[in-house]
Amino acid sequence: MRCATVLFAAAVFAGTTGCASSLADTASPTPETLTPLIEQALPDVPGKTFTSAIVEFPPGARATPHRHGAAFIYAYVLEGTVRSQVDDEPVRAYHRGENWVEQPGAHHVLTENTSPTEPARLLVVFVSNTGDELKVDDPLR
Repeated sequence: MRCATVLFAAAVFAGTTGCASSLADTASPTPETLTPLIEQALPDVPGKTFTSAIVEFPPGARATPHRHGAAFIYAYVLEGTVRSQVDDEPVRAYHRGENWVEQPGAHHVLTENTSPTEPARLLVVFVSNTGDELKVDDPLR
């Protein structure tokens, strides 16, 4: 059942990302993809779930601006360079081996692969309310 839940969540995430990203003015024609690694309820923190995933950005890909609800996010660059902006913080490029965090409720206004020829990959860890969507794209304008 847990595997089915993870696969369903990944399908919903990929579907909402793919549909919204392909239509949004700020998104690339080839959106990022998410591959879940693990989803586990935290036994000592009722109502919270730990989820990790690999997010892959094809060359030049840009994610639709989004939020992660009440989730706390940790992102680690496995490959390539990812330019990111959260809320009104300055835009920053993160290279392989660098990381950042996103506080609950933060608005991720920019996430993009800076290379036109090489992919970028992130390890992303979510600590979220059990059952919450992991990513909610901004409405189309």
